[in-house]
Amino acid sequence: MNGDQLMAQILKKEGIEWISCFPAQTLIEACSQEGIRPILCRQERAGVNMADAYSRINNGNKIGVFTMQHGPGSENAFGGVAQAYADNVPMLIIPGGYTERRVGVHPNFDSVPNYQHITKWAGRINTVERIPEMVSRAFTQIKNGRPGPVLLELPGDVGKAEVPSDIEDYQVTRQFKTAAASEDVRDIVTALLKAQKPIINAGQGILYAEASDELIEFSELVNVPVMTTLAGKSAYPENHPLALGTGGNTGTLMVDRFLQTTDFILGIGTSFVINNFTVPMPEKVIKAQVTNTPEDINRDYRVQFGAVGDAKLVLRQLIEEAKSQLGEHGRADVNGAKDEVAKIKAEFMNEWMPRLTSDETPMSPYRVFHEVMNTVDPKNTIITHDSGYPRNQLVPFWPALTPRSYIGWGKSTQLGYGLGLALGAKVAAPDKTVINVMGDAAFGMAGLDLETGVRSQLGTITIVLNNGVMTHYTDHFPHATENWKSNELGGIYSDTATSLGAHGERITNPNEIKPAVERALEITASGQPVLLEMITKEEETISTYGK
Repeated sequence: MNGDQLMAQILKKEGIEWISCFPAQTLIEACSQEGIRPILCRQERAGVNMADAYSRINNGNKIGVFTMQHGPGSENAFGGVAQAYADNVPMLIIPGGYTERRVGVHPNFDSVPNYQHITKWAGRINTVERIPEMVSRAFTQIKNGRPGPVLLELPGDVGKAEVPSDIEDYQVTRQFKTAAASEDVRDIVTALLKAQKPIINAGQGILYAEASDELIEFSELVNVPVMTTLAGKSAYPENHPLALGTGGNTGTLMVDRFLQTTDFILGIGTSFVINNFTVPMPEKVIKAQVTNTPEDINRDYRVQFGAVGDAKLVLRQLIEEAKSQLGEHGRADVNGAKDEVAKIKAEFMNEWMPRLTSDETPMSPYRVFHEVMNTVDPKNTIITHDSGYPRNQLVPFWPALTPRSYIGWGKSTQLGYGLGLALGAKVAAPDKTVINVMGDAAFGMAGLDLETGVRSQLGTITIVLNNGVMTHYTDHFPHATENWKSNELGGIYSDTATSLGAHGERITNPNEIKPAVERALEITASGQPVLLEMITKEEETISTYGK
């Protein structure tokens, strides 16, 4: 047995069922022989994105793995790993590596030092005997503390080396969780119950902890409305009477109004980071924070109350403490919060309904979303978006009703990310309808990986909003636009999809959207991907409100 084969055996022990990969990496063959399915992507970044989504949909209970060639493979994967690092996604990256004698020799690309600032931990296996030790260290980092990508380089000479008979027996790594100090929990609940208009800001820590049920129970017990971050969208059902929706680069009117009037914000599973894709928290409002990452406390906002621990465990503590202070059944509606949420939501939807139901052509992207959400079952759907206006337009209006039915992302904001996410989500949840919404610029970045879905029988639906331009970029370079048409893009993307083996359709009339989506649902059930090219107008109006 050589090092590659030992690595494959250990990955299987850790529960790895498949790997995304590209292309000249001897570990691929070893994994295949071990019963781990390789899915070869068209370019490295898409493979990283696939592994990223797989980890997200499984809440880190199953880990996405991407392996690639040393040198150019590692260089090409860099952007995808940077995105996963920005969004705190637990995953394993296994690049090949140069032999010991060639490490650090110009112009060779050395993965470990170059990836250290976009990974939670990066290490190199320098001898075959250290494979069990180093893999154990990598998975311990993946499973514990703040989530994030981990890199473990497997050099070619180590992969080919013979494994000694007395090699260490590998022990599967464990995840360790902690609850918070009881006095910290007591102080948070006491302060929350004293507040006049408290709200809860729920982040993706709720999703990774699988704590949505506890969040619902706690919010109902104390009768406090809940907003989510962009990454946390779907952590709280958006049809709940206490749901405010999502606050990101765009968001709902409910989030905006309640942030204007709140006097207490309890963040749970969120870092409270200041970023273009997180809604700003009011500075002078009292804040409490529940996080498993102590260094996030008092990072961007001053926090008056804090509790460090796993979101699910701490929420259970918050529930018990609230019952001890309020009684078993909690308290009645505080300041008519549910009625206020309903009233603002009605105002919000009335304002936007003309766009959501518009009959104009070229079509409004809002009409596209409205038709899709009323054709599919949102509870049985996983939807994501690409960067820019597809994300900005979709986030406030798509109803995320069950955990991980929506993959929200930001912080880093690379075009082309959504297609890889959709493919990885389909691997993780093959029985779900998986949809990716992207613009024409994003398709140019990643569109060829539709063929990965064809070859791998991953029946996803890609919706391309084709308006022929990069929306709003006229303002960024007016002279270049006027003289060189630098903001214009072109192509018939449905034809491209067909040429790759997917099913492609071009839709120009809003009345054609629903039948096209219904056909897509039937076709994807057989494993064939579908691309629906929606000819839309350049729509710059987005729901930013107070932001």
